[in-house]
Amino acid sequence: MPDIILASKSKVRKEILDTHNINTKVEVSNVDEDPIKESLLKEKASPEIISKNLAELKANKVSQKINNALVLGADSVIDLTGELISKPESREEALNILKKLNGKKHSLISSVCISKNGSMVWNYTDKAYLTMKDFSENELTTYLNKISDEALYAYNVYQIEGEGRALFSNIDGDEDTIMGLPIKKIKEYLKLQK
Repeated sequence: MPDIILASKSKVRKEILDTHNINTKVEVSNVDEDPIKESLLKEKASPEIISKNLAELKANKVSQKINNALVLGADSVIDLTGELISKPESREEALNILKKLNGKKHSLISSVCISKNGSMVWNYTDKAYLTMKDFSENELTTYLNKISDEALYAYNVYQIEGEGRALFSNIDGDEDTIMGLPIKKIKEYLKLQK
């Protein structure tokens, strides 16, 4: 499989790639996501379209700088019956997100895009469906207190690979997708690039 460049500072995404023996360098895209999300939301774009656009933008931005390299961009969002839920920027915001998801089913959308020389050459989007148990506010606060700031702001409000599994009564979907990188499809694409 060819080497790739990961246009993300996500440690979890890098770990998934390393686990699957994909040689990866990290080159953070530094895309300012908020104005893009706001603009797309004004155009009534779905959470899935927003996720796809952000993954492509990140990959394209980095691949414009590095000739002939395969650059992987990724983005994950939560879709709660059409409402886009992004990563929290404070503990208070994280608690509010958990309260919104409490007792409800939502989908987690992970989009990936591979770009070369500034243009997308491949993309894929996957969804997982998660049903959160019903918790009291006190239980949600206790859960959040167990999570470090770094983990909380990097990986949405739940860590499916750790403490977060206990939040859900049902998980339907690929665990790698939930962690932000549908690796099986990425590997299928990369194997064709020998």
